[in-house]
Amino acid sequence: MPLLVPVLVSVPGPAGAAAAGPVDGLRDSPPAYRTAVGAQPVQGTQRPSGAPRIEPGTYTDTLARGDEKHYAVRLDGKSSAYFSAVAAPRPGSEVADHTDSLKVSLRDADGNACSPGGSTAFHGRGMAYPIADYATRRADGPRTNCQKAGAYYFVVKRAGKTSAPGADRWPVELRFQREPGLTGTPPAQPAPGTWSTATPAPLTGGKKKDAGGGTGFNDAGPIGKGVWQDRIRPGETRFYRVPVDWGQQLSVSVELPGGTLAGGEATVRGQGPVAGSRLVASALGLGVYNPARGPVSDTRFIAYDGKPAAARIATAPVDYGNRYNATAPVSAMRFAGSYYLAVSLHPDAAKYFENGTPITLRVDPAGRPQRGPDYREHTTDFSVSPQQRAAADDGMTTQQVASSSRMRVLGYGSISTGTVLLLALGVWAVAARWRVGGARGQR
Repeated sequence: MPLLVPVLVSVPGPAGAAAAGPVDGLRDSPPAYRTAVGAQPVQGTQRPSGAPRIEPGTYTDTLARGDEKHYAVRLDGKSSAYFSAVAAPRPGSEVADHTDSLKVSLRDADGNACSPGGSTAFHGRGMAYPIADYATRRADGPRTNCQKAGAYYFVVKRAGKTSAPGADRWPVELRFQREPGLTGTPPAQPAPGTWSTATPAPLTGGKKKDAGGGTGFNDAGPIGKGVWQDRIRPGETRFYRVPVDWGQQLSVSVELPGGTLAGGEATVRGQGPVAGSRLVASALGLGVYNPARGPVSDTRFIAYDGKPAAARIATAPVDYGNRYNATAPVSAMRFAGSYYLAVSLHPDAAKYFENGTPITLRVDPAGRPQRGPDYREHTTDFSVSPQQRAAADDGMTTQQVASSSRMRVLGYGSISTGTVLLLALGVWAVAARWRVGGARGQR
């Protein structure tokens, strides 16, 4: 199935020269993941007994290799719940592909799993970047032991060989989100063949708009439909948020320009000089996450050899019934809201882009927004507001949009006030001339 497969392709674009150099020679280290403002520190326990209780919100903890931590939660019997964990080793940390991983699960009071749980690992040939996954409790899930109100445990595990390099502690961000139940019968799973699984052609045309990627989910730069440009450094991961409404299907392309390998010699981390080596086997990574921070597509990397190249991903249309689909990338497209793009540039790409490189993002949330399901309560996490759309269209945060709106209101108010003052002055001047003229006539 061609859905959700990043591919290496040649794309039109000007070739640009960049100085080569070892990764260790980078002038500045890429910024670390920024946790949410107001996130509460918490210390999970190795066993269920004594586990700290968490409520809907965001928390921070750390994980050593081999740690399995428990957090107590209480769930009602009417709503769905999502528990995500983001592991964020600092850029430049040593990680082992496929071995170093993050595993999450939700268990009932007796230790029974409520869902298959999530597991995500690194795929960037030793590059450290944020990885995330989630565990779920569906209100209409198949396991009756998990539909009751009561005590549950969110479990987060860092897997890997304890003797391997990079055994330092990882910062981890935890998030508990609640999805309200529905009024009436839940929508059914979309029938096969109701949408195309073919990867659409990238969006073209229009002037490039400036985007500002963030370090993670909390400061992700808002972007919407259109062609965007940003800049990324070797070893860096930049996050963007895209509002995707019910019925919309997201298509994304991220492009690297052409680059020149200076001196005909590259320095590959851990291997030293490699004469004439042009290929960076895992240069550009692209991943997509849903509003609950669940992976729609794990971050997968494409190769680069100096020619323009692109990573592309297309998703299923957003539909409530997707949660009943056994295919994980389709199941993840289960609600509207902010979807996240994670773009990574491997440290070894420094042999082409020592000081960073521009990237082009082509973003297309295709399709007319449709009416979503009838939730029992309003939910901001799983919906798209007019303010979010406006922010994405202009590449601004919702706070900037609100501030801009206030300034426009003040501006209109100032214009109105100025107009009234001018009219008043005009009336006063006419009246003054009339009084002077009348006084002269009486002389």
